[in-house]
Amino acid sequence: MDRRAVDVVVAGAGFAGLAAAHRLVEAGLRVALVEARDRVGGRALSRVLPDGTHLDLGGQWVGPTQYEMQKLIAQYGTESYPTPEFGQAVIDYEGEHVGEMPSEARRLCAELDRLSREISANAPWEHPQARLWDGQTLASWLAGATDDPVAARAAARQTAGALLSLDAADASLLETLFYLASAGGLDVLVGYEGGAQSHRLVGGPQALAERMADALPARTVHLGEPVRRIEHGGGKVVVHSDGLRLEATAAIVAVPAVLVGRIDYEPPLPAVRDGCTQRMAAGYAIKTHAVYREPFWRDRGLSGVSFSSCGVLTETVDNTPPTGPSAVLTGFAYGADALRLRALDARARREVVVARLAELFGDQARDVQEFVEFDWLAEPWTRGCFSGHLAPGGWTGFGRALREPVGPLHWAGTETATRWNGYFDGAVQSGRRAADEVVESLR
Repeated sequence: MDRRAVDVVVAGAGFAGLAAAHRLVEAGLRVALVEARDRVGGRALSRVLPDGTHLDLGGQWVGPTQYEMQKLIAQYGTESYPTPEFGQAVIDYEGEHVGEMPSEARRLCAELDRLSREISANAPWEHPQARLWDGQTLASWLAGATDDPVAARAAARQTAGALLSLDAADASLLETLFYLASAGGLDVLVGYEGGAQSHRLVGGPQALAERMADALPARTVHLGEPVRRIEHGGGKVVVHSDGLRLEATAAIVAVPAVLVGRIDYEPPLPAVRDGCTQRMAAGYAIKTHAVYREPFWRDRGLSGVSFSSCGVLTETVDNTPPTGPSAVLTGFAYGADALRLRALDARARREVVVARLAELFGDQARDVQEFVEFDWLAEPWTRGCFSGHLAPGGWTGFGRALREPVGPLHWAGTETATRWNGYFDGAVQSGRRAADEVVESLR
């Protein structure tokens, strides 16, 4: 086993860990960045098809108000391009294609947006209604807010589904409002031009992560080294991975929230911090890519964007790269729909998804050249996507411990972010915040 002494160990080489490592190096500290996977980037993962068509299997979008990512894009010379929008979106409301969401569904979403403006993303538990809102699920709130169950389901799919990648019965009202507040509201979160889905990166976010890793000093990044045990106390930290024993003064844990509790800590984490970890479950979604020779939907005046109040796919988007050469329709299944897909074999999943695409965009959608999917719930060093969320009661009972250091241990990851929580931008913010905490503590 390789033994090394450094100032700080960072566990996890996603955007949070990479941002933390850079901040620490800039402060003149010796850093070891350890990653369980054989690559950097975390929940960013790219695949290039044999014909050169680029697919993003994980996170892919960057919006104009995601300032931390915009700074990195400029710093590392990464190019971006706008998400294609060539026509009208398809809105399937209970099997009927409509021009816009019916008014009652829009009213419910607007009310959630209004309530979110009352929330402090830094301390959502401080709101006067925090315990009430944290003690009820989004599903129960929607049921009490309308007599229209279809409108309630549509609003649930647009918020708990498309944003949290959960069913509305899994998320508290407070968690939903916090998530909206951290990004500046629902319109920004679901928007394309000017919104969270505004642009994609050439080569994908993983290429940006690789550039960040390459810019770190030699022997900083250690791949294929899952952190198994962290000993802390007595003014030092000892981090054990499969092939490393790293002694340091502090550590930043920047792995997905659902995996934080799978590390062995000695001494054990305080009860409230461990309880917080136990209540942070990952979302569950399946992202599919249907590859075609041409973007046939554009000939019909359609953008490739869709939203459905029913059916296995909550939303779709035109993911065709500007240089092609193939066209791509990407679909998202969330919550119970994703679980139903998981129960099928690969061939049956493809048939179900392609049949749904044909219902949305016409029979030409059946002429699929290639079908690509990726299940992040099955990925052992992620175990879910898009991100983790506190269960009902979690914010008011345990939320204060989410970012609070435990001696020399500090916490990063997009789930700990107060701005753009759940996004790469939130991950970068969290890594820099944790690194600043370490620098301050070492002074």
